[in-house]
Amino acid sequence: MDVGSRTTKVVLMSDQQMIASGVIPTGANSAGAAQKTLHLACERAGCPRKKIQRIVGTGYGRVSLDFVDKTITELTCHAKGCHFINTAVRTVLDIGGQDSKVIRVDDAGNMTDFIMNDKCAAGTGRFLEVVAQALEIDLDALGDLSLEAGRPCKINSTCSVFAESEVVSLLAKGEHRANIVAGINRSFATRIGNMVKRLGISGEMVFVGGVAKNHGLVDALSDFMQTHFLKLDVDPQIMGALGAAVMARQLA
Repeated sequence: MDVGSRTTKVVLMSDQQMIASGVIPTGANSAGAAQKTLHLACERAGCPRKKIQRIVGTGYGRVSLDFVDKTITELTCHAKGCHFINTAVRTVLDIGGQDSKVIRVDDAGNMTDFIMNDKCAAGTGRFLEVVAQALEIDLDALGDLSLEAGRPCKINSTCSVFAESEVVSLLAKGEHRANIVAGINRSFATRIGNMVKRLGISGEMVFVGGVAKNHGLVDALSDFMQTHFLKLDVDPQIMGALGAAVMARQLA
């Protein structure tokens, strides 16, 4: 289970296969959210809770999980999860609610190096939440809306506070929401892309975390870095939980 600042994810594995998953908002009670998400995943798998042999916890709220067998950092779990899905992965970009990470992975799925942004909301899912609220649109709509842009706006600030003011100002001037979102995605991509470049891209790269569902941002990042992301046939938001399940299977 991966207890993040915004959402909690659980993945169940059996015989080297993922058999079910669940995602719910974390809210104020991290341990409670973990138990609820586990119950949801068990229901979907038709698997009684008592049949689970081992549980590994990761993520922002892992310290609150007193019922798990082991806790492991999300850096390690994301590396393991991505390697489980595709052994060619060597670079992982993970953008969560409160931080962003670039992780280098070896051919065994071990993390060998990383760089992290956890000092500011800029370059995180929280930044996009602030923008969505200012635009009065659903967070999940940002990606598709940006693809409708005719002329992306130039967003000068990567600070979430100032960017929100800039968005409000652009709306007051009558700017189309799609152009604003496209501009936000480009600004976001510049900040994250430069962080990726500081660590360097090695081999195949994947983009995971809930923010990876923003198609407009995926395109903006690909354009800025002049590279592509390897496509994964798994919800990018559950990759940390999948890595935790891989580690739990090793314990079992």
